[in-house]
Amino acid sequence: MRKYFITGLLIWVPLAITLWVLNLIIGTMDQSLLLLPESWRPAKFIGFNILGLGTILTLVIVFVTGLAAHNFIGHQIVLWWEALLSRIPVVKSIYSSVKQVSDTLFSSSGNAFRKAVLVQYPRQGSWTIAFLTGVPGGEVAHHLNDAFVSIYVPTTPNPTSGFFLMMPRSDVIELEMSVDEALKYIVSMGVVAPGQ
Repeated sequence: MRKYFITGLLIWVPLAITLWVLNLIIGTMDQSLLLLPESWRPAKFIGFNILGLGTILTLVIVFVTGLAAHNFIGHQIVLWWEALLSRIPVVKSIYSSVKQVSDTLFSSSGNAFRKAVLVQYPRQGSWTIAFLTGVPGGEVAHHLNDAFVSIYVPTTPNPTSGFFLMMPRSDVIELEMSVDEALKYIVSMGVVAPGQ
């Protein structure tokens, strides 16, 4: 009896959590319809809300923004906007921090989380998976004698929190697994092993 109940849980819990997260994301993105004048909203024409229309509108807005920011005028507007935000005391610190992190994570030219590595952490003899984020720079690089790399060691099961470390390159073993496989391995606490 207990075995069947656990089997049922293993089927329904991931499905329920997936649907809940999708509903949360789509519901949040659907709020973009509130930006439209009331007379332009689809509910005004058809009499009811259609789930997902706001998501489509949000994706179109993001795409058009990216398209516009790639030309000279759009780039100048983005620079002007960022200069304006950098003059507002509280907004400046929040925006600049979020901008740096998003530039690092989503920029196609960046190297953040491009490689999974194996490191000894938190002590010698204990191994964990980490992600290569680059090399130390600035004043920090002048104080390090050898070739060092910057790594991010995520925590389990929530990889969004973790530790930033600078380690000798010789102490880091590069893995042949993708970042996605490494993340699944970390989130599952080692249960979902990456393929060979």
